[in-house]
Parts: sequence; C-alpha cells; structure tokens
Amino acid sequence: MAVTIRDVATLAGVSPSTVSRTCKNNPSISEETKEKVRAAMAKLGYEPNFQASNLASQNSRTIGIVLPASERSMYVNSFFLEMIRGITMYCNSHQYITTIIADETEEDALQTVRSMIRNGLVDSFILLYSKQKDSIIDFLHSEGVLYALIGKAYQFANQTIYVDTDNIQAGKDATEHLIQRGHTKIGFIGYEKTLLFSSDRRYGYELAHLEHGLPIHPDYHITVEHTPNQLPETLSKLLNYPNRPTAFVVADDFLGVALEHYCQQIGLVVPEDISIISFNNSLFAQLALPPITSVDINSIQLGMEAATQIINHAENPKLAATKIIIPHQIVEWGSCKKL
Repeated sequence: MAVTIRDVATLAGVSPSTVSRTCKNNPSISEETKEKVRAAMAKLGYEPNFQASNLASQNSRTIGIVLPASERSMYVNSFFLEMIRGITMYCNSHQYITTIIADETEEDALQTVRSMIRNGLVDSFILLYSKQKDSIIDFLHSEGVLYALIGKAYQFANQTIYVDTDNIQAGKDATEHLIQRGHTKIGFIGYEKTLLFSSDRRYGYELAHLEHGLPIHPDYHITVEHTPNQLPETLSKLLNYPNRPTAFVVADDFLGVALEHYCQQIGLVVPEDISIISFNNSLFAQLALPPITSVDINSIQLGMEAATQIINHAENPKLAATKIIIPHQIVEWGSCKKL
C-alpha cells in the first residue's frame, strides 16, 4: 500500500497540512518542524505529489461541492439546491469560488475529485451527504485534503469537520407529532442503512415508540435505495393489510410526495386515511396536495455553516475539526390527522 501524506503526518506528530507546507518549504513552518517532517518522509520513503501539495501553500479559493453519486432523479430534490445556495451565498461574500461534482457512480466522482486535486483546481471540498464506506472520504483523508461533510461523520469522526441536524431527535420528534394525534400504528419509509441521516431518523422513530410503550412492527418499515421508484411494489402489500399503518414517518419530502401520490392512486385519502410527516420542508412538500407536514432542518443554514467552517479551516489550518448541529422544527401543513 502506498505511503500517504497522512502516514507522514502521524509519524511526525503534525497535521497533514503541515506536511504539505513542508513539501513546499513554506516559511510559516519552523525549521525544527520541517526537519521532523522530512525525517518522517525519509523513513517512510514518501514521495510528495507536488501538484497536490501546492494546494496547501497556494490557496486556489475554490471549493468543490460533491453531490451523492446517483442517477439523475436524485438531483431534482430541492434539498440539495437549497444547501448549494447556502454554500454559494457564503462563498460569494468571502470571494471563494465553488464548483459542483455530480456523477452517476461513486467511482466517477472519485476520479473527478482526484483530477481536480491533481490539476490544482480545488483545494477543499464539501460533501452534501454522509454514508458508510465512502471511497471519496477515504481518499481525501489519506491525502490530507481539507473537506467537510453535511451529515454526521461515520469515518474518521474525530478528525472530520461536519455540519448536521440531530437526526435521531428529529426522527423522534416527527414520530411523537403523530403519537400526540392519537396514532399508534405508524410506519417508516427510509433509504438504505448506509445513508446515516435515514438510519438515524429511523432510530429516533423507534425510540419514540419505546418511550411511549408502543410496539415496533418490522412489517411497517420500508427501505428504498435512492429513489421512490420502488415504492408502489413495496407499499401495495402493506397498505392492503387489514391492520395497516394509519400514519407514516418518511425520511424526506421526495419519498413523502411519492407516498402521497401512491395513496391517491389506490383510493386512499391524505390525511383522512393515511397521515404523513416527512423531512426538509422543501418545495415538494409545500406544493403537494395536500401539502405535507415536514421537519424543517434549515438546509440553507446547513450549507452556509458548512462553507463557514471550510473557509475558517482553510485560512486557519491549526483549528481542530468542528462539529456543528443546526436546530430543526416541525412545520404543520395539514397532512396529519387527529384520530
């Protein structure tokens, strides 16, 4: 396995950015530290990538925004547009440029990120997602490239800058919103477990059931991969149960609208037959008929805070990795009925 800049930093007891600056003989690094770093490089046989290390000493003032690798339908989700708006608003006001990386596969996205770093086009990244076993995060971490997540860090948590919602509490609050309206048979629709925001919201949903002494029905849980295309097949059986759920907590508005449309197709009325609460309070939720009650996680603020942190750390490399939690609130739009 090739020696990385982070391996050198660990041996020398410094940050990866200090190693990068040493490679460029940056005057901000003391001679004593430079000698320690050079000794670690020699011991490990590290050959510096001067194109990549150039980014540490000459800030390109360009931030890459990485969207989750997905088919095209994911990108019509206004949640991502609102986060991008928050990022670009802050970057524009601080004379930073943004560029968007959007690919269908994680492998393609990784190649794009590598190319941007190799050619000196970007010196830091904001990932608009967080998931388990992400090759882009592995690469950025191993190369000592500055990055921030919107979402809780799963890999290298103590060394990662991230901005997030308390998704466990948000999932719990959404479920309790339904419980307070008399619902005891509540389903959950979310994404695959590798997407941490969805698994955390489901955990909050389960906590609410436990705290209120309600049974958790495994049959009431539906998981999709990236898009709502699978919903009709999986929902058909569940909604035809005699003991079907009277309400659903749904991981985001994209799925919430899909659920509402499917209910209409099979003759169920929202909220008379099925109540729905989802997340993000996006334009999708507000334009649905009826509009869908949603947990507003303040997506623009998430983007602005991620940009704030990445710029702070770019300009102050010795800062410890920060973790920021943005508050949420439920916006009632009338899709939840009292029983």
